[in-house]
Amino acid sequence: MRMPYSLLELAKHIGGHVVGDNDHQISSMATLASANNEQLSFLSNSKYASELENTQAGGVILNEAQAKAYKGNAIVCQNPYLGYALISQLLDPSPKPQPGISKLANIHDSAKLGENVSIAAGAYISEEVTIGDNVSISSGVFIGPGARIGDGCHLRANVSIYHHVILDKNVSIHSGTVVGSDGFGYANDKGAWIKIPQTGSVRIGANTEIGANACIDRGALDDTVIGKNCIIDNLVQIAHNCVIGDYSCICGHTGIAGSVSIGKHVVIAGSVGINGHINICDNVQVTGFSMVTKSITEPGVYSSGIPVSPTREWQKNTVKLRNIDKLYERVKSLERQAKV
Repeated sequence: MRMPYSLLELAKHIGGHVVGDNDHQISSMATLASANNEQLSFLSNSKYASELENTQAGGVILNEAQAKAYKGNAIVCQNPYLGYALISQLLDPSPKPQPGISKLANIHDSAKLGENVSIAAGAYISEEVTIGDNVSISSGVFIGPGARIGDGCHLRANVSIYHHVILDKNVSIHSGTVVGSDGFGYANDKGAWIKIPQTGSVRIGANTEIGANACIDRGALDDTVIGKNCIIDNLVQIAHNCVIGDYSCICGHTGIAGSVSIGKHVVIAGSVGINGHINICDNVQVTGFSMVTKSITEPGVYSSGIPVSPTREWQKNTVKLRNIDKLYERVKSLERQAKV
């Protein structure tokens, strides 16, 4: 990886411009509080504005208004947080997979491998698997029969891709995630659970990233479908036959029951529970720890649950809540008396 970059080179990379020393060299990113003269920082949240005055950063990504009040080197752009994202990709120190196939990988003779593929020791590639160009498969990855892995996909250690799962190009999946495990389908026969074979699969769209230890179940009959450019956090459960629209975001510990349809540009915050067989339209945000029990048909922000409060206040409010039925009946009684 090439290091360092001048501020001018970094500014051109994000379509911004430099105020200060164009030639100042930058080797990495850091926060305003910890950055040194060889590091670049950014300001996108106003609560950190006080740190700008004393930062030792060699440059800071700022918007036009912020740059006017800053005396140091700045890269000026319209959206500093987006600028940070794009430059951090360029300066990312994470190890890059090296092309090549380990002799300790187990690859079935019928598997088809593209060009410039990296397959690490301990990976298992089953029969009739198709792997595209520039794919990286880390140690301990299992890919089941008939699965298709698109160009540029990156599967981290111990990812499991079950049979006939389809990943479009540039899908990134982090360690421990399971894609295509059986959906939770059972019939009850006089108290005994009878398993229903899950004969659908999972299809994941291009440029989607899935965090660590997530579980995405295969469909019972039709496929479970994740759209393109979705981001799915660690420890998310997506049950069978769910459909997640393009550009949606699902944060950690969220559980989505079966046959839920979620639209495009939807943001589901952490630890949300979503009931099965409902629809959520495009452009919805659901705040953390909410419980979605019925369909959402209008765009907007939705919440449920009780925010944390001091214990004594919570205890008092709980007592009041327990008496709400009595209060309701009293109000109704007073209303009836007032009408007489």
